[in-house]
Amino acid sequence: MSKDKKLIALALVTSLFFIWGFALNLNPILIAHLKKACQLTDFQSSLVDSASYFAYFLLPIPAARFMHRYGYKGGILLGLVLFATGAFLFFPAAAVRSYAFFLSALFIVFSGAAFLETAANPYITVLGDPETATWRINFSQSFNGLAATLGPLAGGVFILSGKTLTPTQEAAMSPDQLNSYLNKEASSVQIPYLVIGLVVLVVAFLIFKTSLPEIVDENEPAVEEESGSLLKQIGSLLKISNLRNGIIAQFFYVGAQAGILGFFIRYSERVAGLEEKPASFYLTAATFCFMLGRFSGTFLMKFINPVKLLAFYCVMNVLLLILIFFLHGKFTVIALMGVTFFMSIMFPTVFSLSIRGLGQKTKLGSSLIIMGIVGGATIPPIMGLVSDASNIKFAYLVPIVCFSYILYFATTNLRVKKLEMVGSH
Repeated sequence: MSKDKKLIALALVTSLFFIWGFALNLNPILIAHLKKACQLTDFQSSLVDSASYFAYFLLPIPAARFMHRYGYKGGILLGLVLFATGAFLFFPAAAVRSYAFFLSALFIVFSGAAFLETAANPYITVLGDPETATWRINFSQSFNGLAATLGPLAGGVFILSGKTLTPTQEAAMSPDQLNSYLNKEASSVQIPYLVIGLVVLVVAFLIFKTSLPEIVDENEPAVEEESGSLLKQIGSLLKISNLRNGIIAQFFYVGAQAGILGFFIRYSERVAGLEEKPASFYLTAATFCFMLGRFSGTFLMKFINPVKLLAFYCVMNVLLLILIFFLHGKFTVIALMGVTFFMSIMFPTVFSLSIRGLGQKTKLGSSLIIMGIVGGATIPPIMGLVSDASNIKFAYLVPIVCFSYILYFATTNLRVKKLEMVGSH
């Protein structure tokens, strides 16, 4: 490929990082919005995260097999079409105000995102000089961080109405008035997700028309050869305690991240007395803190042992969450923003620690760690159940368990002095 074509290809593949990051970070907005529009409990609203992360759990291996047969470009195009289809389905889901329909649409969106994420990292590595591959990956992942900030901001502006009925106001409405209000609330997602779907289709068209290099791994065994012994290989890998502990740590991390951000607006309303739209702006600030923490943490790792930094960040989050439980008011929201800052380095650090020393089994081991993402489908519903049974403050005790386990995982790896960061989400 010529230099200009490589730059175009790099820009298009980098856009994939932004696309799935933007959608994933709209979830906290959707949780707050659909809770109101569909009259949900905290547990029910948390299923937004479950639909999203179950797709990430179920689709990576089918995506990898599809790309093995039809190529990475084919996988990217299928992922974008699935993503756009799910986004378009928000329009009829809102029209009938069906929560099950919304969840189905989200599952399709993130099935597409799973294809995109499976393809994007390896594609970035071949779009240029191998010596600068790490720089290209970090550059592209910075757009994922940018999307993490812009997603909640756009959702707060274009989806949330800022109007939430009190129980007294709701009781004073006639059934027709209440139904009209709820329908209007539900409809506010239609245009934003229609625009998202159209933008994704434009990216799909551009990628279809662009010549992209195919990735060929001569050392990769055929799918048929892998499938016969796959379970045996997985069983063998799971006997490695560090990998097994790393999968569990990643499960708890992704679950904590999803739950903390997913209920952020709910927490801000209940504990700090913020209204819906101001709470969404605090959420935007929290995701910006996350991005700031990722960049600053990467810089600090040049001077501080990454494992010790991971352990320190876990301790800070446990202390902040305990403090949040006992305090009230806006300060607790600021402290919660601090938690997002200290979460920032955990996914790539846990990932990198977990695959150390796997050698030729690194690819399969990496897949198992990625499947730990299912924590994002599991922990938020637990937090929702706790919130429904007591209140939202008690729900935020659940992530303390998550960070405590990650701290334990870090302490088992304190002997590691140097770590190459190879994964991010």
